Amino acid sequence: MNQKEMRTVYAETLIELAHEDPRIMVLEADLMRAHGTQIFKDVFPRRTVGVGVAEANLVGVSAGLSVAGKIPFAATFATFASRRAFDQFFISANYAGLNVKLVGTDPGVSAAFNGGTHMPFEDIGLMRMIPDLVIVEPADPTSLKEIIRLCAAHQGNTYLRLHRKALPQIYQAGERFELGKGKLLHDGGDVTLVASGGLLVNEALKARELLKSRGISAAVIDMHTIKPLDEQLILEYAEKTGAIVTAENHQVAGGLGAAVSLVLSTRHPIPMEMVGIHDRFGQVGTQDWLMQHYKLTANEIVQKAFLAIERKN
Repeated sequence: MNQKEMRTVYAETLIELAHEDPRIMVLEADLMRAHGTQIFKDVFPRRTVGVGVAEANLVGVSAGLSVAGKIPFAATFATFASRRAFDQFFISANYAGLNVKLVGTDPGVSAAFNGGTHMPFEDIGLMRMIPDLVIVEPADPTSLKEIIRLCAAHQGNTYLRLHRKALPQIYQAGERFELGKGKLLHDGGDVTLVASGGLLVNEALKARELLKSRGISAAVIDMHTIKPLDEQLILEYAEKTGAIVTAENHQVAGGLGAAVSLVLSTRHPIPMEMVGIHDRFGQVGTQDWLMQHYKLTANEIVQKAFLAIERKN
C-alpha cells in the first residue's frame, strides 16, 4: 500500500503544474479539506476559488475561467459532479467547446460511510453520453500524477474519477501513459481481465494469481481511459484469448462493461462477463464490506473468468 493518499498526490501534482503554467487554477465546492487542496491554496491563494455548496456554480465559474484562458481543475464528490451539475457541464463546458477539468471524487463504494446518496455508481454512464469528453480513472499514485498532467495538456474537457485515499502502488515512477491507450499489466492466453480504477485493477491482479494457481493464463489490462476507449487493444486480446471479463466500481450498464461490450458485439463477438454493480443503489458500509456485498472481488472475477472460458470452449 502506498502511504501517500491519492488526494495528496492530486494536490501536489497541481502545485507542480501551477508553478509551470500560470493558467492552472483549482476550484472547490466546500470540500477543500476532503480533497487535500488546502496546500494548493497556501501556495497559490489567488488561483484558488471556493464557491461553497453550489456544484452547478462550480462548473459555471470554471467555464467562465476557461473562456478567460485559464485551465480550471474543479473537484467535488462524483455524485454532485455528475448528477447535480450535469446540465452545466454538458452545455456550459462541453457544448461550448471549452477546457474544463472536472474531478469526481469518492467513486463507487469508496464513498463508504457517506452512503447511498453519495455513492456514485452512474457517473461514468452519464459522462459517456457527452460528445468528445475524455473520461479517466487512474489506478494508483503514479498513474494519477501522469494522467493529471495529460488532462492539463489536453485541449478540451476531461472528467477524472478520483479515489481520495491510499491505493497500492502498481506502476514504478517514470511510467508513461497516453490518453485513450490502456496499459497491459500482464500477458495471458486463456482470458483477458479488463479493469478500471484502483480497487478493481488490484482485484483483477489478485484474480490473475488465483487463476494461475488453477492453470489458467489471464491477461490483465488497466483501462485507465474509459473514453475514448482503446478499441485496438480490446480487439487484439479478444482475438488472442477469446474470452473477456470486465471489472469496475460502477454500474455495468453505462460503464466500462457496456463500453467494451459495444466494441465486441459489433466488431468481434466473443464470450464476455461483467463484474460490477448490477442495477443497485449504494448504501452505508465499510469499503471492504461493500466490495463483498456487491461482489467486486477477485473471487468474483475468477468465477466470471471460468464462465467466459466455459462458454468459449
